Amino acid sequence: MAFKFLDYGFDKDGAVASFRYEGDDGTVFEEKASFSKNDLVDFDEEILDSALFFASVVIGTSYYKSHPTYEVILNKDIDNTQANIFNKIYQEGLSQFAFENSLNRDNLAHFIGEGEGEIARKSGAKDAALILVSGGKDSLLSAEKIRESGKEYKVAYISSSDSYPEIINEFGNPIIIRRYIDKEALKRAGGLNGHVPVTLINQVLSLIQAILLGYNHIEFGIGREGLEPHAWIGDLPVNHQWSKTAEAQSLLKEYIYKYVATDIEFGSVLEDKTELEIAEEFARLCWDKYGDKFSSCNIANYKQDENNRDLKWCGRCAKCANSYLLFAPFVKFERQKQIFGRDLFTDPEMTEIFKGLLGVDGVMKPFECIASIDELRQAYVSRLPGYGELPFVVPYPKE
Repeated sequence: MAFKFLDYGFDKDGAVASFRYEGDDGTVFEEKASFSKNDLVDFDEEILDSALFFASVVIGTSYYKSHPTYEVILNKDIDNTQANIFNKIYQEGLSQFAFENSLNRDNLAHFIGEGEGEIARKSGAKDAALILVSGGKDSLLSAEKIRESGKEYKVAYISSSDSYPEIINEFGNPIIIRRYIDKEALKRAGGLNGHVPVTLINQVLSLIQAILLGYNHIEFGIGREGLEPHAWIGDLPVNHQWSKTAEAQSLLKEYIYKYVATDIEFGSVLEDKTELEIAEEFARLCWDKYGDKFSSCNIANYKQDENNRDLKWCGRCAKCANSYLLFAPFVKFERQKQIFGRDLFTDPEMTEIFKGLLGVDGVMKPFECIASIDELRQAYVSRLPGYGELPFVVPYPKE
């Protein structure tokens, strides 16, 4: 049995894309995505079709995972480079899913290509940026830097509900790209569940929106992330942040250039910065403006179908602990205490989470988008006066 990519399409009048799949148990899935119909250009339909095909492959991870198979059947032929990139997405990109379900590389999809295709052509897009903003420190900082540069831009938010963070309005009325995940079919299919490369899914959806707008740049607030795997499954590194790694972003850029359009680019003004450097710059440039409005906590804000207009911190998860550590050298203790309600370092319920973040006592690094162990150790030893001490010895950072 194989997982099948049935078809994809685009309704120009409604600006709605559709993607259909069939699982190896016979379940048919259909996901739809709606895009802004405002300010649309007379786009090249062949370029849009190439982006839709790529999106159909990436979005397919959400449904493939219910019954993963070695064999996959696409609805069009691909070349060897495409096959290599798709294998990376379905193997490295699903490595956490594999870990969570006791799978290995041989259990995951293997795409087969033939020959090499031709390089894509130019789209004629204008010099303008579509900025994806979530309400976290990285995306807000990148949006602030692009706004300060004077470059033409629009901000966008990708949602599976009707709400979006109010803070995004600081950069103008946002474009809302809406995902309609086929939850009913997933429920019927049963099977396995687990993490998918959601950043890459958001990026391919933003690519479609950029083509509809005629913009040549898509901005993601991504720094130097995902350098450390959480574990290994044979030769497969287990990495929650794979789609944010330099490797994944390089493959994305390669695919867009070769198969979609040579003048549309993904990038990040933060790509050379570590998470600690981003925290320092956010504290300096953005804290006074957004300190009471932003959040990087997934639990409190980004669950499907929940209202997230006012961003919050749960104060109990690895993302909250990660942010608390990163800002400890740059934000006064009393200010962070106002946000979290206590000193997280002295809360015994947070001890195991901090051990995982700081690489202590063999506690596994949490499956979240977090900084490297050395960065977080550096943040802890560099914390400002007033912060308490953790109840264990934190090794000094190597670098």
